[in-house]
Order: sequence, then structure tokens, then C-alpha cells
Amino acid sequence: MKKQLRNPVFLISSIVVLLLVILGAVNPEGFGAVATKLFEFTTINFGWFYLLSVFGFVLFLVGLAFSKYGKIKLGPQDSKPEYPFFTWIGMLFSAGFGAGLVFWGVAEPMSHFFETPFSDLDAQTEEAARVAMGYSFFHWGVNQWSVFAIVGLLIAFLQFRKNKDGLISTALEPVLGKKKGVKNAIDSLAVIATVMGIATSLGLGILQMNGGLNAVFGLPNEKWVQLLITAGLLALYLLSSSTGLNKGIKWLSNINLGLCLVLLLFVFVAGPTVFILNSFTLGIGDYIANFVNYSLRLTPYQGDGSWLREWTIFYWAWVIAWSPFVGAFVARVSRGRSIREFIFGVLIVPPVIACFWIASFGGTALNSDLNNGTNIAQAVNENITVALFETFQYLPMTSILSILSILLIATFLITSADSATYILASMTSNGDLQPSLVIKMIWGVLMAAIAGVLLVAGGLNALQTASLVSALPFTVVIILFVYAFIKMIRKEEIPHKKKDQVQKRKSS
Repeated sequence: MKKQLRNPVFLISSIVVLLLVILGAVNPEGFGAVATKLFEFTTINFGWFYLLSVFGFVLFLVGLAFSKYGKIKLGPQDSKPEYPFFTWIGMLFSAGFGAGLVFWGVAEPMSHFFETPFSDLDAQTEEAARVAMGYSFFHWGVNQWSVFAIVGLLIAFLQFRKNKDGLISTALEPVLGKKKGVKNAIDSLAVIATVMGIATSLGLGILQMNGGLNAVFGLPNEKWVQLLITAGLLALYLLSSSTGLNKGIKWLSNINLGLCLVLLLFVFVAGPTVFILNSFTLGIGDYIANFVNYSLRLTPYQGDGSWLREWTIFYWAWVIAWSPFVGAFVARVSRGRSIREFIFGVLIVPPVIACFWIASFGGTALNSDLNNGTNIAQAVNENITVALFETFQYLPMTSILSILSILLIATFLITSADSATYILASMTSNGDLQPSLVIKMIWGVLMAAIAGVLLVAGGLNALQTASLVSALPFTVVIILFVYAFIKMIRKEEIPHKKKDQVQKRKSS
């Protein structure tokens, strides 16, 4: 225990985060102003870098899945998956999307519908609705999950096939060597990036919970309410964290997926069902047709590119900052799956669920504005946190839906934060798969503190800037991950089923 507390990675990263918390608490306006300047600097100068990197990750993973190396297991070659498929997908979904999808499921398509991604496209038209849906699918699709998949794949390969720890620095040893100073610096960077990514998701969820409580119970949209929600969630996820991975997180993940399916099914049936199915099908087609164009889209010849910076580049930076945690968690629950199964499971199933979620909730809102004369887009533009609850106003059982959604957001946040305390504690305890409860508690408190500071310092804008700034150096780390993985995988023996069967017959 004392040895873990003296770990250099724990000391460096926790002190840096604590200093950020203190600075933000003492001077929230200055903290928010600096964060905004850093946001503008990284997005204006390095947007191209994020786009090229993430597109490259997708190409690498698809190539790897179809290659001969896809047969290799993340564990001994005869190992079986540790978790059933439904539970595995539930854990992936809860960790990777968290409250983010619930927040943006209506808010994003309605934002694009109100202010279109293209300057020559008229807002609040049928064509604007189609583009809004297609772009929302793109942002929550394969590109986002490719980042999680690369980090998770390499960590799982090291942990379960090579019996090494799951540290980011260990994954980079084939490239950067084993110098302690370099390893500690890389792991500290990964931890700080993770904390900022988690703080963004926590903050978004807290803002939306406040919006929901305002819509249902009339609680004001104020910072003191958000801080009370933060404190309540902190107590709950620390309680869940004390029960361990196979109890708290596992059961919460199943509850999350179950609640998601109940809400999704209700909105699908009670909402414009045929419109949802049509918009989902067309959205998938538009997503595939525009995949390369959207993946590499910048506007150097027109405008200032602010839309792309606020949406695509923000998303990619957010998931990169989020990736050490999600990747490590995805690795932890993927023991026994083949590389091919892992890649297709991670790259296809959660994005398809996400796209159908957006088609159901966002499609219901779009249909309402287009065909029923409502003003959901206008309401979302004025206060983005009430997007989901504004949509529920035009569905039956509004109050029940709103309360269930608030509960879903809370369980998502608790699951994500619970998972994050486990991963952060493991990352700062030399990759220990059973980190001490005290370390988990410390990280739980620091995460809640940085989320609270960012909410006070500038709300949504401060949350977005924090994740962006910490993501820039970690993008380089993930590129090195790809190189390190290629070096390691080339040394692996490729399993051959026929050869194995012949050997078994001879031995029998």
C-alpha cells in the first residue's frame, strides 16, 4: 500500500491534477481563459493531425483484422472469452460511450439541423436534417472506436498473451526502450490525459442531469446544483468501486444496457417508427458514402473552420484523451477473444447501437420539427443540456421517460467513473490488476474535483478545452502504439487449425 503511494507515476500525475484543481478553484475565470486559448491553439494548428491520425487508425485496424494475424488470441491460443457476448458489449458500451451518447443523441443532430455543417446548406430544411443525421453517425461511428480499439488491443495483447503489465509505457518498450524516466513520463501523461477525458464526460453528464432535473422538478440550472450532483455521484461511484470489477461494474453495465434498451424500444415504438427506420437506413448509406470525405474534411479555402473545430476535431481529441482509460478497460474485459473478433466487435457493434440510438432519439426530434411544427432545435440552441428532455415533451409518459433518463445518465456516470478509478489506480500501481482501495478512492475524489472545477470555470466550453489540450501529445503516443504492435505481432506464430487438428489426432 505505502509502496503504491510512493509510485512516481502516482505522485507526478496526482500532484499535477491537484494543482489544476487548486488553480481552477482559486481563479476559475483565469483558468477558463487559459483553457480557451489552448483550445484555439491546438485546434487551429493541429486539426489536420487529429484527422489524419484517426483515419490512419481505422485503415490499420481493418487491415489487421483481415490479415493472417487476426486468428491470434488475446491470451493463450486455446483460451475462451472471459465474459459472455451480451455482458462484453454492455461493458464496452458503458465504458466507451458513457453519458456522452445520451447527451449528444438528440443534441448533436438538432445542433447540425439548426446550424448546418456546410455554409451553402440552408438550416432547418429536409436536406439539413439528412446531413445532420449522417454527420452524427460519422462522429459516433468507426473512427471514434478505432482509437479505443488500438489502445485496448495492444494492452490486452501484452497482459493476456505476453503476461506483462498493462501500462502504456510497457506497450511502447519495443520503440522507446525501458528507461525508467521515459516510462514514468509516458505513464504520467497517459494518466493526466485520462483524467481530463473522464472529467469531460462526467461534466457533460452532470450538465444534462441538471437540465433533466430542471425539466422534471424545476431545479434551477445553476453551478451549486451541479456541484451537489457531482458530490452525490462521487459518493455512489466510490461505493461501487469498493465492490470490485466483477460485482459493481459488471452489474451496473448490465443495468445500463437494459435501461438503454427499454428507453430505445419505447421511443422507437411510441415515436415515428417508419421515419426512424428510414432515417437510420439512409444515414448508414450517407455515412458509408461520405466516410473518406468527412474523415479528412478541412476548410482551408473557405471560412475559419470553426464548425469542424467545435465538432469533428473536438470529438477526436476527446476520444484520444479518453482512450487510455477506455482502451485499458476494453482490454481488461476482452481476454480470450481473437484479434479479429476483438476488432470487429469493438469497431462494429457499439457504433451500430449508437447510430440506431441517434436515429431513434434524434430522428424523433427531427421529425417533430419538420412535420409537427415544434421548435426543439431552437430550444437546443438556447440550452443544449435540455435536448433529450425537450424531445420527451412530444412523447407519451413524458415524466416517466425523463426520470428513467436521469437514472440512466446517473448509472452511466457511476459506471464510467467506477471503471476509471479502477483503471487509473492500476495505471499508477505498476499495472496491478488488483489496485488498493485507497488509490482508487484518491483518484475518484480527484476526478470529481477536476470536473467540478471545470464546470465552475466555464461549463461546457471549459470541459471541451481540457480534453483537447491533453489529447495532443497522446495522439503521438497512439501512433507509436501502432508501430510497437507491428513489431511485436510479426514475431508471433500464426495458428493453423488443420495443423493443430492433425497434431491432436497423432497424440491421441
